[in-house]
Amino acid sequence: MDGTKFQIKVWKYLKNIPKGKVKTYKQVAIAINRPRSARAVANACAKNPYAPRIPCHRVIRSDGSLGGFSAPGGQKAKKKLLKKEGFSF
Repeated sequence: MDGTKFQIKVWKYLKNIPKGKVKTYKQVAIAINRPRSARAVANACAKNPYAPRIPCHRVIRSDGSLGGFSAPGGQKAKKKLLKKEGFSF
């Protein structure tokens, strides 16, 4: 993988989120032992060149909204991927 140490740490964690499940940016930050780094996690997701193989679409905002998705199709694509995996809104 090509990215910063932090990005790679986030991306490796994302690979462990099962299909049909989501985590919040905050939950990911806590899981990688960087509890105050939710925004940095969001930025790492936005810079993920390996989507959807590294499933950044499985990370949402704490309020339950989708958040962004930088892959082609944006939020519509994120929602479509999550629905395909069995996640219900």
